[in-house]
Amino acid sequence: MSTTALILVLAAAIAHAAWNIIAAGSSRSGLPFLWWGSLFGAGIWAAAIPLTGGLGDANISDFIRGIVVSGVLHVAYMLVLQRGYASGDLATVYATARGSGPILTVIVALLLFGERPTPLALVGVAVVIAGVVGVGFAGGAPVRRTTGAGRHRMDPGIIYGLLTGVAIAAYTLWDAHAMTELGLPPVAYLVGFMALELPFFSALMMPGRRYRELTATFRAGWKSLLAFGLLSPLSYILVLIATTIAPISLVAPVREVSVVLVSVYGVVVAHRSRPLLRIGAALVVVCGVVLVGS
Repeated sequence: MSTTALILVLAAAIAHAAWNIIAAGSSRSGLPFLWWGSLFGAGIWAAAIPLTGGLGDANISDFIRGIVVSGVLHVAYMLVLQRGYASGDLATVYATARGSGPILTVIVALLLFGERPTPLALVGVAVVIAGVVGVGFAGGAPVRRTTGAGRHRMDPGIIYGLLTGVAIAAYTLWDAHAMTELGLPPVAYLVGFMALELPFFSALMMPGRRYRELTATFRAGWKSLLAFGLLSPLSYILVLIATTIAPISLVAPVREVSVVLVSVYGVVVAHRSRPLLRIGAALVVVCGVVLVGS
């Protein structure tokens, strides 16, 4: 991976970790936070479209197709992830999702996109993924649960984590295709699919009348929403730019450094449990990044 691409992806990881840390409490409100987050993100970054070349030379039909597919995939990812957190152990879901997503992305990129990273870079990818999974499971998440009859069954967190990983791989590969093959502009593209998320979230809140929670969510966490609206799109814009100059099979795993940064924050500031395991897993990820960038 080139130095420029590596810097872009690491900067994206820092931005992603920052908004997660800032908005950790508010984001637990679920759909209302996602609704506001899409509105803030699309609204803030829409102002940057004219400053970043607008639509450039992009074909309008390709642009519309690109943002519609991406919007659907991102909404699916968020819904499956939320369902996983509600049904399974959080650490299990998170570790499984963040580990399986890059693995699937790499496999598809190698088989269908014809990408051929160096053997050393692929070793680095494997090390990064192992470290990310290690960070997730450092919390001691169970792999199995015991039923009332004394039988063991698979933790639903594993199942939903894998489904989330599939969703991550799907939107990652589609967005990379939109950047490299369709030539769509990153900022306008991101604003487009974030704006399209709003009707989906609005429809999902209607049956349970959760739209009534929008005002309370805004009043309680408008600062967090502002941080999300600025930093979350920024992190993904940097990733989208990186996909135009580096293989997605390398970009996807390295962006998971954000998981490590949040984990280190948890150890240093929040005094989370098992600090040695968390720091050890973080160092594994760092070693993997060095290999990818070499």
